[in-house]
Amino acid sequence: MRLYWLGQAGFVVDTDGWRIVIDPYLSDTLEAKYARTNYPHQRVAPAPAAPDELGSVDLVLCTHHHTDHMDPGTLAPLARRLPGLRFVVPAASRALARDRTGVSDERLILLDDGDAVSPLPGVEVRALRAAHERIERDEAGHCRFLGYTVASRGGSIFHSGDCVPYEGQDEEVVRAAPDVALLPVNGRSVALRQAGFAGNFSVDDAVALCVRAGVPAMIAHHYGTFAFNTVEPAAIDAALASAPVRALRARTNVVWTLQPDWARRP
Repeated sequence: MRLYWLGQAGFVVDTDGWRIVIDPYLSDTLEAKYARTNYPHQRVAPAPAAPDELGSVDLVLCTHHHTDHMDPGTLAPLARRLPGLRFVVPAASRALARDRTGVSDERLILLDDGDAVSPLPGVEVRALRAAHERIERDEAGHCRFLGYTVASRGGSIFHSGDCVPYEGQDEEVVRAAPDVALLPVNGRSVALRQAGFAGNFSVDDAVALCVRAGVPAMIAHHYGTFAFNTVEPAAIDAALASAPVRALRARTNVVWTLQPDWARRP
């Protein structure tokens, strides 16, 4: 299993001959949306790749409906270029997912927390709850924010989506038993929350979850895309330097390969 960071919460996961992409934001959709507001979403650095440069993608996972996780400027070009590509999305976001990908319902795989599917041979995707400030459900009881585990012969990763600590989370992650957790670390700003931008784990929150849930390694992400909502890389590195788990900061020019000493199983 090899991991590539796409910036923000986006990752490419290559495993068992498949390419899975999680939460890709590779456009400037949000810059246009927030151009004349107090929170312009101009990129600190260019996207590391264009949607057409991701090669042959077999599956896309979107953790929730926020545009930096379910981006029409990225998903629709992928869907047009790859007519067999399917998208795993929260059942609560079905209509938005259809609009932002431009695909029909048969190309959407709708999950709720606790659901598990095998959308590719040898790969299991399982959905967990996520609390983007709080657990939210739609009128049908479907969880609006999800995290996913992706498990294959190459290992198991947990991408929490946008999330803060919530009651019962430790037990859910223990049951998932990931080898590596991909966790946001941009924290919870009071000013941003008042402006309507929900928060995430801090670096300390992310490390503490891994310690409590027995996750042996983590990669910190969700920083360095928008200047108004980020954490300085040096601050992340300093916080991770003494972490009691194997902990790294995501970098777009680094490829991670899950090694045997990262994994729980032989």
